[in-house]
Amino acid sequence: MTGKNRQHHKVVSATRVIGASAATIFDLVADPARHHMFDGSGTVNGGRRSNPTRLELGSKFSMDMRMFVPYRISNEVVDFEEGRVIAWRHLGHHEWRYELRPIDDNTTEVTESFDWGKARFPAALYELVNYPEKNLAGIKATLERLAQVVEGS
Repeated sequence: MTGKNRQHHKVVSATRVIGASAATIFDLVADPARHHMFDGSGTVNGGRRSNPTRLELGSKFSMDMRMFVPYRISNEVVDFEEGRVIAWRHLGHHEWRYELRPIDDNTTEVTESFDWGKARFPAALYELVNYPEKNLAGIKATLERLAQVVEGS
């Protein structure tokens, strides 16, 4: 993992430099039908039912998930800047964010973060069950898989 790993109050994130254009990476992340391809947490199973083919600000989409038991989660895109930023949250108001910074035409710095600071449940509960640390491990694995998908390795 290149780049920096940061942990802020109620936000965990990791950064990796990936050998692909920002547009290529953004197109992948903005397509909910392809999220299972790069998920490093092992929880995303897919979910193409009635989802948009490309996300934008305000888009609503659902994913089939599995964490101990199967479930379905609905999300809404809450921040969007074409080719640079996309973030979504679900009912619990956790926010997943991808920020892309082009280094050159074929290299991009990608930061993924998980923010539980706006969650509807007490932050201490997430910290008690080590949810931030588990998510940071998943983020690092996601960035690795994202690189593998777009770099073709």
